Amino acid sequence: MKVCLLNDSFPPVIDGVANAVLNYAENLNEMNDTDVIVGTPFYPEGNYDTYPFRVIPYDSLDTSFLTGGYRAGMPFPVRQISEMASFQPDIIHTHCPISSCFVARSLRDITDAPVVLTYHTKYDIDIRNTVPTRLAQDESIRALVNNVSACDEVWTVSAGAGENLRSLGYEGEYKIVVNGVDFPKGRVPDEIVRETVKEYDLPSDLPVFLFTGRLMKYKGLPMLVDALRMLAEKEDFRMVMIGQGNDSGELKQMIRDKGLRYDETDENGIISSHEGVEKGKIIFTGPVWDRAALRAWNCRADLFVFPSVFDTNGLVVREAAACSLASVLIRGSCAAEGITDGRNGYLIEESADALAEMLEYACRHRSELKQTGEHASDEIYLSWQDAVAYARKLYGELLEKKECGCLTGKKRMADDPLFEMTAEAAMKYAQISETDFPYLEGMLDNLAEFHQKRREKIVSELKESRKELERYLRLLR
Repeated sequence: MKVCLLNDSFPPVIDGVANAVLNYAENLNEMNDTDVIVGTPFYPEGNYDTYPFRVIPYDSLDTSFLTGGYRAGMPFPVRQISEMASFQPDIIHTHCPISSCFVARSLRDITDAPVVLTYHTKYDIDIRNTVPTRLAQDESIRALVNNVSACDEVWTVSAGAGENLRSLGYEGEYKIVVNGVDFPKGRVPDEIVRETVKEYDLPSDLPVFLFTGRLMKYKGLPMLVDALRMLAEKEDFRMVMIGQGNDSGELKQMIRDKGLRYDETDENGIISSHEGVEKGKIIFTGPVWDRAALRAWNCRADLFVFPSVFDTNGLVVREAAACSLASVLIRGSCAAEGITDGRNGYLIEESADALAEMLEYACRHRSELKQTGEHASDEIYLSWQDAVAYARKLYGELLEKKECGCLTGKKRMADDPLFEMTAEAAMKYAQISETDFPYLEGMLDNLAEFHQKRREKIVSELKESRKELERYLRLLR
């Protein structure tokens, strides 16, 4: 079986979905009966030749100033679609309903391979936070749902993710296909843990709480700051925050306003301290890219704190479970699916008071936390090897449906002609003789230079618009 994986992020970008696609590719590539390629937007710092499988990067636009480090893939990269088509995939699996799905739909028109889409996250929240006007937000969400509806099969990573997709207007069927984690089950040796955390102020007699992920307010972090301020009135502790994000500066200002102490690590690894109340300290490590080091941090902590109702799956909760680390989660959130309160994790209501009360309990019952963490390891851990093996089984079932004519057929959408035209262009590109390439390459270089100037102009105009908007918002305040 030949599988083409597509996503709008892939290393060097490190996020939950990029990590998922990387693990899909690695595990599929290790199967004797499966071959895999990956298509993803190009990043200048990407090193795409180092993988044991082929990665095809396609043209992208730098939108990092709007999106916190992400580039936007160009939706109709004819040359790269032609390259992917030459692979002759049996399955096209896109992990994002935006530009990757555009590529998938065009590729399907050439290869007739069914398209699977995994819905990983609540994209509508990111759209609301990034796109400036309500009308543009609504149109973006409508286009997203249109892309999802055009796929042959839809998977969601949790029941909550499916409910979110339904709330946006999606009316089709979906399957829940849970992601795995790439941490091996078990704790790392104590000496490795000590070496990893030695630069930080972590007294052995104090409880250590841990959060890993993007430092964004919609992950419940303002509520966490409020809870830590309440806790500091009664208990001493350390709260370790691993990650980066657009809201990190605002969160640190909240911490200063609350009078809490915190340490932060700059890009050169230098730790600076900020004084506050006597008890409690928050430690910002910055991003930790090394997976072994991140695993060591999970082994050092007493409790993983994840107050997000945004995340649809919460891989970090399963990563913690791999290290026998229990989590405290918001009752009813997607990340809390599969958690039994007091057995393999802790569930609270979505309030600073409830979180502060739970953290105070944790400070006084550290031995119980260990037992709960062991139950989490036994009951909610899922390896990527097992998760991808299940996905591979579903691929086979989908192909059987196609062979017997049981697929309902791709859904006809109003924008289908656009993808059909792209597919036709990609097929013609593949038919061009080698003698034509020098002339065509010259044309493409000229076009690339033209589009680069256009991109630079667009980016400049977007930056100016953002400055005007910020000035306007300051006046409103």
